[in-house]
Amino acid sequence: MPDFRNLGTVLRILVAVNGVVAVAALLRDPSLRTWPIAWTDMVAVAEPQLLLMLATLYGLQPWLARQTYSLGVTILLALTVLTGVGLYTLLGRTELPEPGGLLRNVLLGLLTAWGLIAYFRLRARALSPAITEARLQALQARIRPHFLFNSINAVLSLVRTDPRRAETSLEDMADLFRVLMRDNRGLAPLADEVELCRQYLALEKLRLGDRLVVEWHTNNMPADALVPPLILQPLLENAVYHGIEPLTEPGIVSVNIFYKGGDVHAILRNPYRVTGGQHHAGNKMAMANVRERLALHFDAEATLETRVKADAYEVHLRIPYRTEKSAAPHGDATNRRDAHGSAPPADPKAPLRRGTVYG
Repeated sequence: MPDFRNLGTVLRILVAVNGVVAVAALLRDPSLRTWPIAWTDMVAVAEPQLLLMLATLYGLQPWLARQTYSLGVTILLALTVLTGVGLYTLLGRTELPEPGGLLRNVLLGLLTAWGLIAYFRLRARALSPAITEARLQALQARIRPHFLFNSINAVLSLVRTDPRRAETSLEDMADLFRVLMRDNRGLAPLADEVELCRQYLALEKLRLGDRLVVEWHTNNMPADALVPPLILQPLLENAVYHGIEPLTEPGIVSVNIFYKGGDVHAILRNPYRVTGGQHHAGNKMAMANVRERLALHFDAEATLETRVKADAYEVHLRIPYRTEKSAAPHGDATNRRDAHGSAPPADPKAPLRRGTVYG
């Protein structure tokens, strides 16, 4: 069963039902002149039932998620009949427009509900755990080589001039890559992702020196929020490469993470110059990577927006606030596994032991 608390699921249902009503109105009255009137008449009955159904399913979602698939389908079809009969009777008493008989309305509602159930069933199969996990692993694999090369270059610059510091940096790299080699298919605490980013930026500062200035604004950060692992690091890697490397003077990378309106917001800002040349050319690949990973985990509930200002490039990431206790089941197979714990991510709080080799 789909997650009826997921924004993407609700939007798909709204679009599908209104599309069915529009087609039904056109079949009822093929004349394009009078079709809007017929469509309005049918919407007057269908829309209240749809909204009542969505509200009911939203409230029942935690209970529905624990039922078997066949029982869930039966409950959904029964609710369709009950809401259809109840609202049809109410609308008849108030003498609002009616598009036809009670039987026709109920049958149309059942056919629409069955069609949506079949659609979400096929979509769940298309996003089966094997396919989704493979896509996530492939997306994360694109990040690791860039991270590795940048980190190695940063350490190489210290091998001769400051061997002790180079050794410490190699230990930091080992810690970081232990995180990268974990099973990152699930969600992880935001605090761990921020710590990973701090270590990454510390390595980059070895290479760039005073040219890289980092400002952290995390006083209002919900540390227990669950986010996809490695979701911020590639964005910061972009900020360093596209914003700091072209500069000859110091540049500021600003990281602002806070909670607002039930969502976790992360605003990353770095210097931007129109004459950045090739340094701005590769931005879209990393952004597309992050957007696809957000879609796999959160569907339409997460967004990634970018904007270019006079002298700064800004990335605004919005993720629904979920914790290990409050995470609700999601519509696709991967998210259901995360929520119920049948495929939990590796323990993010496991200590990072320096000097240990992980095979």
